[in-house]
Amino acid sequence: MDKILLGTAIAFIITFAAIPIIIQVSNAKKLFDHPDERKIHISPIPSLGGLGIFAGFILACLFTISLYNAPDFQYFYAATLVIFFLGLKDDILVLSPMKKFIGQMLAAFLIVYKGGLVIHSMHGFLGVNELPEAISLSFTYLTLIVIINSFNLIDGVDGLAGSLGLMTSLVFGIYFKSVGEVEYATLAFCLGGSIMAFLIYNHSPAKIFMGDTGSLLIGIVNAILVIHFINIAGSAGSQFPVAASPAMGFAILIVPLFDTLRVFALRIFSRRSPFSPDRNHIHHLMMDNGMTHSMITYSCVAVNIIFIAIAYYFRFADCTLLILSLVTLASLCTGIMYFTARRRKVRIDEKFGTRQPEITSKILQLKNKSFSTPEQN
Repeated sequence: MDKILLGTAIAFIITFAAIPIIIQVSNAKKLFDHPDERKIHISPIPSLGGLGIFAGFILACLFTISLYNAPDFQYFYAATLVIFFLGLKDDILVLSPMKKFIGQMLAAFLIVYKGGLVIHSMHGFLGVNELPEAISLSFTYLTLIVIINSFNLIDGVDGLAGSLGLMTSLVFGIYFKSVGEVEYATLAFCLGGSIMAFLIYNHSPAKIFMGDTGSLLIGIVNAILVIHFINIAGSAGSQFPVAASPAMGFAILIVPLFDTLRVFALRIFSRRSPFSPDRNHIHHLMMDNGMTHSMITYSCVAVNIIFIAIAYYFRFADCTLLILSLVTLASLCTGIMYFTARRRKVRIDEKFGTRQPEITSKILQLKNKSFSTPEQN
């Protein structure tokens, strides 16, 4: 327990101390996330908050997690380092989707082949238990890539990706602590400590964004945690068994994971790249319903917790039935948001009539306007 508390404290302090410096340097060097027609913010905001998250996380892990007790972690750290440089370059110079995918595959390779983290069983999902090696490796790669991108894609409003990442890391950390997996619990709480410090500066209105550097890091650490959770919780000798461990893991990550799978499916059906940008995410639907950044963040975290509670209550139920029930409920919630957003848009169009294009034009002009920083004046 001392190791977990120490790791959390170190991660929090380093990130909390680093973020103001990053904001100052970003303002001096003009390293901003500039607004455009797809983004929600209307003024340039520093987007290198992931630097602070990574610094707090990795230093806390190196101080508190013994590689003698957990030799596989050296490859996990190497994978997070690949993701760190990948996200950093994308935040500063912008990478093509293909280059980002290749970098993510390299990180996944380190986790799977060197770290030995593989999903060996589906634990009854679709009637499947033990997986053949080729299918096991393929499914593990798919899981890693989807989860890595899920937090990147959900990072659309102030505090959302960070709050969801904090919630998931705490859930995994508490479970691993309860079953004696101290190293994995420390890994989860170190990430949680860094995110907690970052959120102080990222709550609406945000002073800084985490960028791809932060969101991809949160994604890859949660991917490691959920795969280990599925393997440990679903095993017969677990101290705290969860028979439907894939369903429970899905529930813990359901808001970013379901939204990513839904958006990927919509893009593929539209014959577009699954990595092409659009405004079909759940936070866009919630904004179309008139919700503020804070309301969206709190609502998504609350809904995610409800899904976790449902999955925990039915943790010994049939895995296939439980996952299908969770997907159905998530689809229903999304459908309601989409339907109410469409009705609200119709009411606005009826109210403003021909003035609507004029209003939209003025909003776009405001978002595209260049805002000068104090250093420019």
